[in-house]
Amino acid sequence: MSEWTLDELVVAALARGFDDDIRAFNGAASFVPVAALQLARATHAPGLTWVASSIAVDPHPPAIPESTLSDALWSGATMYQSSAFDFWPYAQNGRLNAFCFRGAQIDAYGNVNNTVIGSFDKPRIRLPGGGGMADLGCLCERVFLWSTTHDTRTFVDQLDFRSGIGWGDGPDHRAQLGLRGGPELCVTNLAVMDFHPSSRRMRLRSVHPGVSVEAVQAATGFELLIEGEIPDTPTPSAEQVRLIRELDPTDARKREFSSL
Repeated sequence: MSEWTLDELVVAALARGFDDDIRAFNGAASFVPVAALQLARATHAPGLTWVASSIAVDPHPPAIPESTLSDALWSGATMYQSSAFDFWPYAQNGRLNAFCFRGAQIDAYGNVNNTVIGSFDKPRIRLPGGGGMADLGCLCERVFLWSTTHDTRTFVDQLDFRSGIGWGDGPDHRAQLGLRGGPELCVTNLAVMDFHPSSRRMRLRSVHPGVSVEAVQAATGFELLIEGEIPDTPTPSAEQVRLIRELDPTDARKREFSSL
């Protein structure tokens, strides 16, 4: 087995945050989360439930297709559900409890923008839109963030638009709104972050091998919480690398990395 690559490190780091209590579903262009969910299910979290594209319950696709909303992802599912009639009630009542978000902008409290850059009325850039972010950020008690562009354009002090809520204005904003849970983890091409249990601000948990704490902070548009000595992100094992490549034989996960 050849040595791990950055995309495999990110997939393994995100998978490490998933456990048997995860009942997750995925959205569009979610190649990294789909690979991570499959990896977690194949290793340390066999009880994890994954609903592919919010339709297919516990599928076992031979490969990740060109879109993570494609029905090619649904192969081997134990059942199918109707997105319109089944999916939303399951998200509302907590039976589906986890979702992974990526956005053009992410702030210190895990709020996400995928709507506009600039003012809403006269934006410099109009983005694809939030899709279900506004609803799912409120409904899902376990939110995971990922980004393969860790820089000051992505990690900003102030969002241009809040498409999806994380910890809101922190520290107890979600609780005041009557919302369950909140963001737990943020995995990027440089580091792994979590959120402080009291302030709810993003906190540096580990830096990827060869990346310094200073480099991560310089690439972040707000002050990260840094407590004590920050370790390196654990590298994926040979077995994890084998499984990632087996679960994603066409390297769909690499589409999210512009340099790979």
